[in-house]
Amino acid sequence: MERPSAQQAEALVGAASPLPERNVTMSVEHDPLAAFEASLGFCLDRFQRTACQDLLEERSVLVAAPTGAGKTVVAQFAVALAQHRGVKVFYTSPIKALSNQKFAEFSREYGPENVGLLTGDTTINRGAPIVVMTTEVLRNMLYSGEALDDLGFVVLDEVHYLADRFRGPVWEEVIIHLPAHVRIVGLSATVSNADEFGAWLREVRGRLDVVVTEHRPVPLHNHVMVDGRIHRLFRAASSTDLDPDLVRAIRQHEHGRGRGQKGRRGRGGPSRPPRVPRTSRLDILDRLESDELLPAIFFIFSRNGCDEAVEQLLMRGVDLTDDADKQAIEARLDDLVEEMPREDLGILGFGTFSSGLLHGFAAHHAGMIPQFKELVEDLFAAGHLRAVFATETLALGINMPARTVVLEKLVKFNGEAHVQITPGEYTQLTGRAGRRGIDTEGHALVVWQPALDIADIGALASKRTYALRSQFVPTYNMAANLLARMDIESAGRVLETSFAQFQADTAVVGLARKLRRNEEAVEGYRESMACNRGDFAEYSRLRRSVSAEEKRQRRTRSKFRQREVMESLGLLRVGDAVTLPSKRSLGACVVISPMQRKESDTRLPSVLTEEGRVWHLRPHEVTEPVVKLGRVKFPKKFNHRVVEQRRRLGETLAEALADGRVKDPTTATAEAREKDKSERARTSGSTRVDELREEIRSHPCHACPEREHHARWAERAERLEAENASLRAKIEGRTTSIAMVFERVCDVLTSVGFLPDSHILRRIYGERDLVTALAVRGGIFDSLGEPEIAALASGLVYSARQLETFGLPRMPTPSLDAAALEVHGLWRTVTELESSARLTDTPEPDFGIARLLYAWTEGATLSTTLRGSGIAAGDFVRWAKQTLDILGQIADVCDPATAVRVRRAAESVRRGVVSE
Repeated sequence: MERPSAQQAEALVGAASPLPERNVTMSVEHDPLAAFEASLGFCLDRFQRTACQDLLEERSVLVAAPTGAGKTVVAQFAVALAQHRGVKVFYTSPIKALSNQKFAEFSREYGPENVGLLTGDTTINRGAPIVVMTTEVLRNMLYSGEALDDLGFVVLDEVHYLADRFRGPVWEEVIIHLPAHVRIVGLSATVSNADEFGAWLREVRGRLDVVVTEHRPVPLHNHVMVDGRIHRLFRAASSTDLDPDLVRAIRQHEHGRGRGQKGRRGRGGPSRPPRVPRTSRLDILDRLESDELLPAIFFIFSRNGCDEAVEQLLMRGVDLTDDADKQAIEARLDDLVEEMPREDLGILGFGTFSSGLLHGFAAHHAGMIPQFKELVEDLFAAGHLRAVFATETLALGINMPARTVVLEKLVKFNGEAHVQITPGEYTQLTGRAGRRGIDTEGHALVVWQPALDIADIGALASKRTYALRSQFVPTYNMAANLLARMDIESAGRVLETSFAQFQADTAVVGLARKLRRNEEAVEGYRESMACNRGDFAEYSRLRRSVSAEEKRQRRTRSKFRQREVMESLGLLRVGDAVTLPSKRSLGACVVISPMQRKESDTRLPSVLTEEGRVWHLRPHEVTEPVVKLGRVKFPKKFNHRVVEQRRRLGETLAEALADGRVKDPTTATAEAREKDKSERARTSGSTRVDELREEIRSHPCHACPEREHHARWAERAERLEAENASLRAKIEGRTTSIAMVFERVCDVLTSVGFLPDSHILRRIYGERDLVTALAVRGGIFDSLGEPEIAALASGLVYSARQLETFGLPRMPTPSLDAAALEVHGLWRTVTELESSARLTDTPEPDFGIARLLYAWTEGATLSTTLRGSGIAAGDFVRWAKQTLDILGQIADVCDPATAVRVRRAAESVRRGVVSE
């Protein structure tokens, strides 16, 4: 099996995203770009040179390129250029892990004294000329009014994150509010609307160039594994036509399965295809190794699936490392153990983790603590690991290129439902395949399953780009900060510069163009429908009114009918003999279970037919009210699954029909329908229709010989007028949408007294910013001790991965119970105001880890803290760090005496695995 040489491994660490060890001094005074290129040790690609030249010429730049294309080189040049010119540079990223990685790289290259790190819970060398930070930190810095006169460049890594539903607006806030003299370096995945995004950036930021490349330095080949064999996805020299051998292999598999195995019959339905054993991970790994396609990243959209993969390989005795690898891995594990409390190693699963590493494979997901994930990243990048089983979070920014990327499924859980991944996500995931400087080509492998349509794989792989769509919406904190600096009209104008409004305005141009064309067409139609006998538009409105009234009456009758049906079903009791006019084939039946209502679910009655069949009624079968025929004697104990009991009840029904105790179903149905017909005629609402028809007959245009010709033109005009009304509504909604939401946000802030006095809210950032600010203003933290403060603060940031409990969990102390209840009351007040203002509800405070934070702040070990909680160590660390972030914000705005305890609480949280 081919292994990277020491030189290749060095090239991997140096030529791709991380910075190589090099002399950063600009030796050519008048040509910084030439000096930079000389220091790299390789020639710049054309798109890299173009983007760097833009920065030299005082232009901002948006670089859109595939993962692994080398767009980070442009950011490296921005940092080197800032050093050369003596100005500061900020490097922002969407995730802390990527920030930590960049901080380490820049520290190695420029020296620790020249590099800072700001990630909300961590502050290192804030005044350094190069500062790495999360995007949220920069947004907060801009709103705080911090002087940025010496800031020359801001790198926005993964700027396409702007389309993220939850955090995307932060990128727009940063771009809008950065000082005009600052040059932006936006690094984006390949997006289909880069020109549109660039046009907005140019409008907001001034001089800017858009540099796009779709070229991958390491070509990507897409494959599909069927029954353990690897096939090309596309035929040679095509990126859209499926490979015939692949299609043939799948057909043969399905044909063989159909002939060789019988399906399983589901309850009341057709047979289902038999389960087919999935190609095992060990089989996939063996095939990749034999084809020299390792190292590989297996994307498994499940944390448990990642951990299970490691355990499966360990149980099978898989070993992918040699003695040199094991020695290097052991040294890193020894260093890790030295850094961590030994009592925490058990709860962290260190035994399985270290065994997997020593054998050359590991998991990587958000449930792991950062120290474990970073070690996996380092060992994989250094070539010591051959397989990593990861969730999709690995695809974002982290430098872990592989020769092959394996996708076990194309469906993932998005927090609400299981959905197929998008073409953009497929591009992001497979972008890890192919190591520049080592591999001549990268490989993406999808493991085929019978439920997977091969056309779906082709569609994902052939569409390599996706469009950026703004998720910008005004927030309480945003409004408070804007209105502290300007009046409401000026704030509205700032919001109108958002990408969301830009996209809406762009769409409005097309809508307005279509509206103008439609209006011109309507005028032509009106000329064609003109009638010399009278006003044909008026006549057409009468005809339309008749049609609308008839539809309205039909809808009313339908709703009334549905209500009648449900009422008739709801009155049925066990032992009632009935017939269903809409299902006459059933004949007479006996009700064996009544209608049942449970919350939003309604189960219709079940009946036994004369033939002894059990029928569970379904809504589409009961379109007319049930007709009651009488009652039969029903046994005290009846089990419809017992054939003999069904037979005896059927005989009882037949006897009742024979001696007349139960009505004949045919006669009873006819009587019911005749009665229903008479009732409908008596209550018919046709009077209004008759009046309208009389007006039509008396209208002068009714006698026109060209009436139907005119009517056809009138119908066309009416259809276009309806479309025009819809277009006008869309135009008005899009041009005022941001402004309307901002106005509603301001109304809520005024209602709770945060306008004009918003000094507390201006320093609180997050999804529950208003509830947090109200809690601080209300003094809820003032009477609490340090562990209680940390526990209460956790409820203002934590969100359970799934709905775990109903109501508030029990707290460790009565005072914390009362405080949590008070915070929940504030949330209810806020959501009531939001509902009235037609705003999206603020997420409910979630105290699911409050007991854990309380115990941790008191000094409990990680093992004791997490015991029995079901919370993964990595999740706990992440939420603890977010709690640290909100505690820092609260300390800045609360009562001074309380601030002392809040900071002490933060120090108690910041220890052990949480402090790293």
